[in-house]
Amino acid sequence: MEGVVRSGLVVGLGNPLLDISANVDEDFLSKYDMKPNNAILAEDKHKPLYDEMVQKYKVNYIPGGATQNTLRVAQWILKQPDVTVFMGCVGRDKYSKILEDKTRSEGVNVQYQYTDKEPTGTCAVLVTSNGNHRSLCANLAAANCFTIDHIHKPENKVYIDSAKFFYVSGFFLTVSPPSIMEVANHALKHDCPFMMNLSAPFLSQFFKEPMMQAMPYVDILFGNETVITAFANEQGFGTDDLMEIALKITQLPKKNLKRPRIAIITHGQNPVLLAKDGIVNEFPAIRLPPEKVVDTNGAGDAFVGGFLAQLVMGKPLETCIRCGIWTATEIIQRSGCTFDGPPTFLE
Repeated sequence: MEGVVRSGLVVGLGNPLLDISANVDEDFLSKYDMKPNNAILAEDKHKPLYDEMVQKYKVNYIPGGATQNTLRVAQWILKQPDVTVFMGCVGRDKYSKILEDKTRSEGVNVQYQYTDKEPTGTCAVLVTSNGNHRSLCANLAAANCFTIDHIHKPENKVYIDSAKFFYVSGFFLTVSPPSIMEVANHALKHDCPFMMNLSAPFLSQFFKEPMMQAMPYVDILFGNETVITAFANEQGFGTDDLMEIALKITQLPKKNLKRPRIAIITHGQNPVLLAKDGIVNEFPAIRLPPEKVVDTNGAGDAFVGGFLAQLVMGKPLETCIRCGIWTATEIIQRSGCTFDGPPTFLE
């Protein structure tokens, strides 16, 4: 029923991270062998980066992690707490307290798994080119420790059983494929939409097996032009035309034939593509003057948050996409995946 939302409609799985965000110079990127607009997992050579950032630049601490960002934005649009439930693993430390307090205050029902083995995960967000580029370096730490036991706990199983929408970021493929598959099978069995974001190019390359194991369950797939092109290359699609790629994605094998797969591709200031039922539609992005772009970090997560908020209210896909475009445009005018004041999206 359109417009009626209840608690616990959406369950999201992902890596809860505290974003440590700063505007840095290009030399800092080079020093740590990082590229603009890329997302990587921290290696040993990146470990000193976090302390150096804090010492050298003015940093902001912002709740992060792709799925958590998406649910925070969805809650902002919905203006009703606890519609979304988030699960991921954190350490028992001050960072997890900051994360939980902030995320709960924004309306997300946080159900973290806690570990004593690792500290809470962090993500360095290195912003360059006056906000137009952002490079992410995630030290997953505790986020890597998520286990399927967490969703089997009776108090968490209740959330899975009562949800009607499920969302995972591709980043979670590096952590707990069994949890993804369990939720995907549950969504299939109960004919609930299961949604996934391709998230980063390295996932299509190095986590191809768990990704393609999950793909037949995916009803709605999200990705930007970079990750979609990487996926197409790995799958041998033989084209870099985004419209063709989107259609080919919808034609990959699928379990739930009652829900034809939908592919949604974002592309910066270019139109968003929606591939469905053999047709690709374009939705123009909102063009901002360059001086208004503060930070593109979280734009993709925000897009999905806006999309999800309308989807759970039963709105048409076109409205979902236009809200996604609106939320992404709002987010890039601020530092990090943050928002302020009531949302003004109307349709």
